[in-house]
Amino acid sequence: MAGTNKTQDAVTGGPAVILVEPQLGENIGMVARAMLNCGLTELRLVQPRDGWPSEAAVSAASGADAVLEGARLYDTTAEALADLSRVYATTARPRGMTKPVVTPRRAAAELRAAIMAGERAGLLFGPERSGLANDDVALADTLLAVPLNPAFASLNLAMAVLIVGYEWFQAAGETARETPPRRLESGGQPPATKAELINFFERLEAVLDETGFLHPPEKRPGMVRNLRNLFQRMAPTDQDLRTLHGIVSALRGAKQR
Repeated sequence: MAGTNKTQDAVTGGPAVILVEPQLGENIGMVARAMLNCGLTELRLVQPRDGWPSEAAVSAASGADAVLEGARLYDTTAEALADLSRVYATTARPRGMTKPVVTPRRAAAELRAAIMAGERAGLLFGPERSGLANDDVALADTLLAVPLNPAFASLNLAMAVLIVGYEWFQAAGETARETPPRRLESGGQPPATKAELINFFERLEAVLDETGFLHPPEKRPGMVRNLRNLFQRMAPTDQDLRTLHGIVSALRGAKQR
């Protein structure tokens, strides 16, 4: 089904779409095609398996070249999310993490509210075969799950992006009925970016390593994920993080005395 009309004004912007370790150039191209259909234009790639740029991606994009040309490449998920303050991670299975889980429709309404309030936001998609690693999911604020046939729920990467992007596009003409996230009502204080959060996490975890809290070693990864999820549920602002950094500095100073 084709309906391209280059005389019309293009719809652009929206949340960034982040693909973590996508496997095939063709899949990236089909994602770009799905994005542009829905007015999403910012594509970020974390270690695409077959390298970048990709001729296969261009062929599969069916004219969505602008999305591919503007795509940015990152070494890690944390770097790809660094400037964002609100991230939705797509998942098809329970993760054992205490995070809100929403449908694409609700996510679209929340994203519209967040972006209108000045936040930078993103949608996180994992590798085609395995989905996102738990450490990547732990960096997100909210989980996004597509309600489908429980006996057969099988989406390829471009399908998943298209479903979420379609709901984003449709939400443009509606007033978001969801209650805005708490951080949008924080007295005008800017929300912390993922880079700022990760910097705090690493400082806190270093102190906890020094004190032996993250012990034994085999339990450390799960404990770290739980701590990161705990602080992300707080939706901290810049001021919140300054206070938390002060607490970490005080704890480190007390330990050294």
